[in-house]
Amino acid sequence: MTGDKKSVVTPWEVSGAVDYDKLIKEFGTQALDLAQLAEQKDAPPFIRRGLYFSHRDFPQWIGDAEKGKKVSIVTGRGPSEKMHIGHLVPFIVAQYFQKKYGCMVYIPFSDDEKFFVKKGLTQEQVAAFAQDNMLDVLALGFNPAKTKIFSDFEYTKIYKYAALIAKKTTFSAAKATFGFQGDTNIGFIFYPAVQSAHIYMPQFLEGAQRTLVPIAIDQDPYMRILRDVADALGFIKPGAIHAQFLPGLSGNAKMSASEAENDVIFLTDTPEQVKKKINKYAFSGGKDTLEEHRKQGGNPTVDISFLYLKYLFEPDDKKLAKIEKDYRAGKLLSGELKAILIEKVNAFLKEHQKKREQAKKLVSRFTLT
Repeated sequence: MTGDKKSVVTPWEVSGAVDYDKLIKEFGTQALDLAQLAEQKDAPPFIRRGLYFSHRDFPQWIGDAEKGKKVSIVTGRGPSEKMHIGHLVPFIVAQYFQKKYGCMVYIPFSDDEKFFVKKGLTQEQVAAFAQDNMLDVLALGFNPAKTKIFSDFEYTKIYKYAALIAKKTTFSAAKATFGFQGDTNIGFIFYPAVQSAHIYMPQFLEGAQRTLVPIAIDQDPYMRILRDVADALGFIKPGAIHAQFLPGLSGNAKMSASEAENDVIFLTDTPEQVKKKINKYAFSGGKDTLEEHRKQGGNPTVDISFLYLKYLFEPDDKKLAKIEKDYRAGKLLSGELKAILIEKVNAFLKEHQKKREQAKKLVSRFTLT
């Protein structure tokens, strides 16, 4: 939790106005060199445009990757629901770096965590979500020769590695980091050891190397506790790059279907659903009347349609700059801006859903055994 009472940032809850500069100080991370990232013209838009803002040992990981040393990426998914567009961000990062450096990518699906944490979810339900989510991840086009996926309930060998970490982690350290209470179930208490085993998986299987973990900043507590056992394991401390939260359609701090299904765009939504959600629910930075908007212009910094274009759906810098200029000048209306986003999202989802169907035949090629 941040010092601001109106803001909460934990691995299980994000609410209120988030001060990212404050989080850097509180979590003890370092600010990313955004100017350097902006120079990577082949990178996904959200990397070049500042959605990722903080890191742990990212320059060291890049340095080893550039030298051709063995490096890896781990980024996972907690399968408690269908995936929405915000969930894709860390996997797009992983796929980009895999393509650029030819590195191994490990993608764990923590069905156990969601079973422990989410009230009312059965083992069968989280297992089904895991299988469904795998299709969305693999649809991005990972290299099957350099990608391994697994779920904790299926890949039970993870327990061996989690046990090694658990033995070197005190309950007092875990309690201080995660705030465990007397009514916390013991499965949840043990889970940080499993999460740590996920991130050390490349080193357990392939030997000491630098591993990068693309995550949202709310997941950093796991990085803090697992980095403490690196020396005891004879491993290199994993690094991380932290993303800001992609806001929900309504402007909520973090896109989340647990708040409201109409606040997110699911990867399985139909064109009609996308159009309705964006037109009806996407927060606008435009003025209340057409006359006011023409005179005063809109505010793209709070407009959800513009932000989604900026971070996900408009890779062309010149086109994005013109959209922003016209919106600020009042030449482009909020409805017209939404129409641009609707077209872009539906074009993406049409292709994604086709690849998602194709992925059904590919899961076994990626699965760690």
